[in-house]
Amino acid sequence: MNDAPSLAGQPGLRRTALIVAAGKGLRAGGDIPKQYALHQGKPLLRHSVEAFVGWPRECAIMVVIGQGQQALAEAALEGLGNVSIVTGGAERSDSVRAGLMAIATQGGSDRVFIHDAARPHLASAVLDRLDQALDAQPGAVPVLPVVDSLARGEGGLMRDAVDRAALWRIQTPQAFHFEAIFAAHLAWPQGALATDDSQIARSAGLDVALVEGDEALKKITFAEDFAMDTPRTATMPRTGLGYDVHRLAAGEELWLGGIRIEHDRGLVGHSDADVALHAITDALLGAMALGDIGEHFPPSDPQWRGADSARFLAHAASLVRGKGAEIANIDLTIICEAPKIGPHKRAIQQRIADILQLHPDQVGVKATTTERLGFTGRGEGIAAQAVATVLAPFPSPSAQDASA
Repeated sequence: MNDAPSLAGQPGLRRTALIVAAGKGLRAGGDIPKQYALHQGKPLLRHSVEAFVGWPRECAIMVVIGQGQQALAEAALEGLGNVSIVTGGAERSDSVRAGLMAIATQGGSDRVFIHDAARPHLASAVLDRLDQALDAQPGAVPVLPVVDSLARGEGGLMRDAVDRAALWRIQTPQAFHFEAIFAAHLAWPQGALATDDSQIARSAGLDVALVEGDEALKKITFAEDFAMDTPRTATMPRTGLGYDVHRLAAGEELWLGGIRIEHDRGLVGHSDADVALHAITDALLGAMALGDIGEHFPPSDPQWRGADSARFLAHAASLVRGKGAEIANIDLTIICEAPKIGPHKRAIQQRIADILQLHPDQVGVKATTTERLGFTGRGEGIAAQAVATVLAPFPSPSAQDASA
């Protein structure tokens, strides 16, 4: 076996998501390939791309599409920023190879996460487990145990039982050190069928680690799978409250609600100190009992120094949706004497809506002063408070806290 060295701790570690969306999707029916059909109000492909956009670790994104699908892909990905698109081949392995070659042409990567667009519900926790596994192995895949009994059959009759203890259901994304999987794909016979990229990796002698998968990563294959658009379980509203404060100082940029505001002073903090986005992040985490922003993004961690707080908010939204919940609305209040927030309210509202993938009408933005009382009244700092309402499945009475 090839033992690839750990890339952990190397500065500027490059990660790339390679999302395969080149199929025709014939089994799902419809007038367009299934990856562009609407699922829970969005094109199926968009869900996977948004999952990587919301992952707090820096990650370039490339989508592999089929011939003649450029317009469909561009429409599905509108507004998602810098997403590369490349045309794939006849078989899945051909499409992945085309994507890997395009990544190499653009300067390569350290790690690549190869994902099927037909698996829309990708949680950041799965990506975290895969990324951690790559510290020790050249490849990693998410898996689930086989829970049903297995048996061989012949002539319509049951034969020997099959031991399921060593059997696993394999999902995507599948993660690899880029150079290792690129070399494996180049060595794979062009046009030869492969069940997935881990098979190609194993054929090249690469070790592939198994990490915990997620039942929510179900593959959308048939028309009836799109029935997941209709909630099957009752939901309950859950509310979270967030509050944050940062001091003002000369020589700093002022970021509020995801936009830069011209002012003689800016907010001071380990990240960009955007109190508005920090308050909303805490509100979302609180609504789902997921801790607070400091637990997810510790100020002691140097990787968050000067970080864009939009990454924190997108991650919180990803965690909420990973729990099967949807964000209903956000109500934000910014508390300061200066600058005047009124001229910037609409831009802040739109930016927050874009980060959370909401309609602007779902985001309330208000501003107030403290009548020159307290630290905000003296112009020493800015505060923000936010309330988030989410619609979440009722918890099972027997559910156990996974972290217990």
